[in-house]
Amino acid sequence: MKLKDKTQVFFLISLAALVMVLAGFSALGFRYFALYTAEMHARSVAETIKVGLTESMIHGTIDKRQQFLARLATVPGVAAVRVMRGPAVIKQFGPGLAGERSDGLSGADIEAVLADGKERFGIDDKNTDLIFRAVIPYIANDHGVPNCLQCHAVASGAVLGVVAIDVPLTEKRRQSLIAVGLVSLAVLLAALAALAIMRRMMNPLTEAAQAVQDVTAQAVGGDFSGRIHRRSNDELGDIARNINRLMEFLEREVSTIRTRVSQLMGHHIDDGGNQLSLTTEMVESLVTVSQFKQAIEEDQTKLDIYLRIAEVLGQKYDFKRFSIYEVAASKNRMTPVLVDGEVGANCRYCDPQITVDSSFCRARRTGHEVNAVEFPGLCTMFRPAAAGDAHICLPITQTGSAGCVVQMVISAEHAPLARLLAPFVAVYLREAGPVLEAKRLMEHLRENSLRDAMTGLYNRRFLEEYIGTLVAGNQRRKSTITVLMLDLDFFKQVNDVHGHEAGDKVLKTLADVLLRNVRSSDIAVRYGGEEFLLALMDTSGDAAMKVAEKIRAEVEATKVPIAGGMLQKTISIGVAEFPGDSDTFWQIVKFADVALYAAKAGGRNRVVRFTPDMWDVNAHY
Repeated sequence: MKLKDKTQVFFLISLAALVMVLAGFSALGFRYFALYTAEMHARSVAETIKVGLTESMIHGTIDKRQQFLARLATVPGVAAVRVMRGPAVIKQFGPGLAGERSDGLSGADIEAVLADGKERFGIDDKNTDLIFRAVIPYIANDHGVPNCLQCHAVASGAVLGVVAIDVPLTEKRRQSLIAVGLVSLAVLLAALAALAIMRRMMNPLTEAAQAVQDVTAQAVGGDFSGRIHRRSNDELGDIARNINRLMEFLEREVSTIRTRVSQLMGHHIDDGGNQLSLTTEMVESLVTVSQFKQAIEEDQTKLDIYLRIAEVLGQKYDFKRFSIYEVAASKNRMTPVLVDGEVGANCRYCDPQITVDSSFCRARRTGHEVNAVEFPGLCTMFRPAAAGDAHICLPITQTGSAGCVVQMVISAEHAPLARLLAPFVAVYLREAGPVLEAKRLMEHLRENSLRDAMTGLYNRRFLEEYIGTLVAGNQRRKSTITVLMLDLDFFKQVNDVHGHEAGDKVLKTLADVLLRNVRSSDIAVRYGGEEFLLALMDTSGDAAMKVAEKIRAEVEATKVPIAGGMLQKTISIGVAEFPGDSDTFWQIVKFADVALYAAKAGGRNRVVRFTPDMWDVNAHY
């Protein structure tokens, strides 16, 4: 129920109660007044009878008292008058006239009054008429002249008789009811007039309350365009003005926030819907994105960042199928980093051509969003896993071009929701772009600091930093690492005779030979000058001897073109096995170096396996 209706109902109930109470009190008042006046009238008549009877006795006309009483019965306001003698008077003067003995309806009251001398009053409504009956005793006394004792032989205070008077109340009751009705009608009219005035005074308040309710309800729904019409200059006018100012402020500020957030997210918010809720959601998303950015900035590798992106896609936005591709700009290839949360999985939802030539990927080539939900068939490389599947591809921009592409695969039933969520995902990717680029540059710089600039092999610093991790993995697998120390024979002569340019070319050629003869899991290091180290992972000493011999033979057979001819060199190799020869990796490196010296001492251009009898602490270290 509205406030206006509640107020009217309350006042109506209050006024009805007031009319009823006033009518009740009026009725009680009129009844009391009618009874009081009837009693006073009865007393007056009784006193008149006493005086009249006394005068009749003095003047000797007591025998004509019946006529006197008959005349009194005709007095307005008196229905009947009777006088009954008491026992003392009957004893002295006889029973008197007819009707002067107690009988009829009031006989019991008369007998009681004659007995105790106490007056009695009552109402008789047994007949159609309403009668007030008064029974008043006539008490003997010796006061005044003449007095009762002069004629009656009784003691003072004796009951000489009673006077019974009937006063009709029917007319008074009718008049009382009319008076109560008139009073009630007057009160009711006054109440209705008050209600009309109250309604007139309450209308502005209820209208203002309704207007406030409408405007605030719109505001709760995100619409701040509602205004309240100002009708007066009082407090209601001030409320209307302040609420209008509040709505104008909210409309302006929410619009500004929405515009700024839209600019930050790169996504336009439609005017429909609850703008406050949408803006709040976008602001909360920006806060979450800020926390996401802080987290990925503290991550150590790009893979950690890709895993966080996968967590956002899978857990926050509930994308079950997605792929994250990394673009190798130098090779123009795309590599699947994560597919459905699986690291290093094969391409699953795109033509494998994009992994060979990234220009086939529309998102990679254009650097723009590819929304095949709104525009089916936009990208020809998409390979749906099920009928009705669509996809949205979002590029991650790095240094002006797409460095990564995030692909979300969507079923037909989830397409509308995915279209709404894509801008929010894009914000995460936009923040991830600079961080991924920074990680890529850091990895590139670190990679360069751990590689030999001329040969492209790892340097000694790399071995010092990462060999602990490699050894720990080897120990978990309970496998072996065989170390090969390699040194070109008489390399100094190349620099002295043919110059450093020829020497550099020989070193590069040797590096190529080494890389061709080892696996990607093995480690090739330029240890220093013309000395190289190979760490063959999960390889026994016997198998490593075969690899070393193959390298030696290939180096011997390789001809290096230099200015003025061709150059051929040989190489000496020392081999030691971890943990077969020692349970300390760096001790194995020393053992391999000892075997290398043994190869040199044995005539060079040979492979020598370390044996304990070669170790001579004083001779070598």
